[in-house]
Amino acid sequence: MKTDVAFAYRRSAGHNASPVRLVIILYEQLIKDLRRALSAMERNDIETRTREVDHALLVLARLQGTLDKERGGKVSDNLNQFYDLLRHTLLTAPMKGTPQILTKQISNLLQLREAWVEVERTSLRSSDEEDAPSVPNAGAGVERSEPWRA
Repeated sequence: MKTDVAFAYRRSAGHNASPVRLVIILYEQLIKDLRRALSAMERNDIETRTREVDHALLVLARLQGTLDKERGGKVSDNLNQFYDLLRHTLLTAPMKGTPQILTKQISNLLQLREAWVEVERTSLRSSDEEDAPSVPNAGAGVERSEPWRA
């Protein structure tokens, strides 16, 4: 049995990950799937392209299933619409046979991934500030909001 080191690393990284980190991991997997599908499309390897798009659709379903539609507000609604459009695009792109469609979706996903990375950075900074020794009357009169969720 061959050990997939990258898979083992991703699996161990996900065990103690925050919800935001898990979303980032799913985006990274989705991007990898689409890059492999794009490569297969360019080689006219229908079997590999189909397998990669199928896996990308599973990852997309997982992402869409994690949306908190009650507390996520407009962001959750927008992501839901984006995921619906992405699903439609992934199902129709192979029939159109144009790699530019997948390239555009990869670009969109990279931008969204970066937005999630920034959310993670912000939440880590906030938790670091909360863990720091408090200063009397620091932030008096400033309301704190709950952590943001999509």
